[in-house]
This record gives sequence, structure tokens and C-alpha cells, in this order.
Amino acid sequence: MSAYLTPTLLLAVSALALGRHVDVYDALLEGGKRGLELVKTILPALVMLLTAVELLRASGAMEALTRLLAPAASWLGIPPETLSLVLIRPLSGSAALAVGADLMAVHGPDSLIGRTAAIMLGSTETTFYTISVYFAAAGVKRTRYAIPAALIADLAGFAAAAITARLLN
Repeated sequence: MSAYLTPTLLLAVSALALGRHVDVYDALLEGGKRGLELVKTILPALVMLLTAVELLRASGAMEALTRLLAPAASWLGIPPETLSLVLIRPLSGSAALAVGADLMAVHGPDSLIGRTAAIMLGSTETTFYTISVYFAAAGVKRTRYAIPAALIADLAGFAAAAITARLLN
């Protein structure tokens, strides 16, 4: 069934375009042009974000922050071993996946830490990435309360992930 989904969808869109007398080639060119304009708008924010993530990891600041925040994480019920994920997730999804994979490789995917990391990856957002992309695309210059609210939501997601992993362990 799923093998026929893509060809059927392409056929339906082509038939609809033909029925409405739409020049599909020109529409595709216009979409590509808009996509490149969007990339040009958001690329500086993405480069800055990825650079910041790599600087955090290479400088040792990530390890220092992890040691500093371990007591607070324990108080919130978040395993201190997952703090590197908590710190990197709001910045970069791909870096967070790498950290999550490392946690699972070291502690095992069925361990409390592995399950907590998996739930954290699925229940939180790459806040700064999302805000930089969407706000840049919309032309928003001041984020006002968006970043603090999103970070509080992320913290709630991390704590809920830790609680859920404990309940399901």
C-alpha cells in the first residue's frame, strides 16, 4: 500500500495542476526561488548557532556547567548524567542526538539514563534554533518573552521526561 502512495500523490497533484491550467514548471521555479531567499535570510543565524555549540563543547564549558548544575538537576529529579543533553538540546538538534547516542552507548538504551535521554529528545525543542529560524523568516527583531517562556517549557519537558522514565522503569 505505501509503495503506491508517492506515485499516487504525484499523479493527483499533476492532474489537479493540469485541470487548473497551472504551469507546474514555473510554479516549481518560483518555489525554489522563495526557498533560496529564505535560506539566505536564515543562514547567518544557523552558522552562528552551530559555531556557538561547537565552542561550548570544545572549550570545556559544557563539562563545567554540568558539574555546576548537577545538584539542581538531582533536586529536580533529572539524572545528572543527562545534563549535557539538557544543555545542548535547546541549541542544536543534531548535537543533542549525538549526545543522546553517546549516553545510550555508555549506559545502555534500556537503562534509566538511556530512557530519560530518549524521552528528553522526543519531548523538548531546539529552542534557539527554532526561534532563530522562524523569527528571522518572519522578520521579527525582538523576541521579548519568547526565549524565557520556551526555556521554561524545555525545563518542564526535561523534568517530565525524567519523571516519566522513572515511572516506566
